[in-house]
Amino acid sequence: MPKYLMLWEIDPNKAPVNPKERGVAWTGMLNIIKQYMQEGKVLDWGVCPGEARGYCISTMPELDLAKFVQRFYPNVTFKVNQVMTVDQTLELAKSLSG
Repeated sequence: MPKYLMLWEIDPNKAPVNPKERGVAWTGMLNIIKQYMQEGKVLDWGVCPGEARGYCISTMPELDLAKFVQRFYPNVTFKVNQVMTVDQTLELAKSLSG
């Protein structure tokens, strides 16, 4: 099953200037993330303190992943990277030595 590391960043030009409005927007986005985590679609999520960026790890199928990312667009942009486990990488390394 593919695993994805997504690096996300909030567009500061789209974030509310008013702290109360910004808090409402953050809460809404975080509730969506928590829902995906409860459903097992998002395995981990984090934010860099003091910055409007962070990461998300998921094993969702590609179409579900694309739908997830679009829920946040254009306020949040994602760089999506498929990653391999240590066992997969070990299998690759062994294949190189014949």
